[in-house]
Amino acid sequence: MKKITETVRELAEPVVLENGCTLWDVEYVREAGQWYLRLYIDKEGGVDILDCEAISRRVSDLLDEVDPIETSYIFEVGSAGAERALKRPGDFERFMGANVTLKTYKPRDGRKEFAGTLAGYDNGAVELAVGAQTLRFEKDEIALVRLRVEF
Repeated sequence: MKKITETVRELAEPVVLENGCTLWDVEYVREAGQWYLRLYIDKEGGVDILDCEAISRRVSDLLDEVDPIETSYIFEVGSAGAERALKRPGDFERFMGANVTLKTYKPRDGRKEFAGTLAGYDNGAVELAVGAQTLRFEKDEIALVRLRVEF
């Protein structure tokens, strides 16, 4: 049986593409006792409210037709954002050399957050250039890798 996020991705992706955007991520999470279904979209030059509205209306209609989620939920469509999380191998390949923040589950050298340049990706392991050294984090150590915007 497919995960809800996979089913929603298959339904939403054609609509997102028709609107000149790409589907960055689909998230189905429980927060404060309520379920949320979120689509994160991206577009060259940035996503605006009209993109979100158009995609939300069309995908909402599809979700009503197919009804892949039995419980009630809140549906949201938004931009992937400048400091988006990197999750899939293609995300890491696309942003190789970018500034990122990496968070670990357990402290390493007394800290759980590392800022540096994405220097490598190998089957879930991430290499991060921090100053003059390159640190390697194994997949099971990594809680989150997110793009970092510096001003």
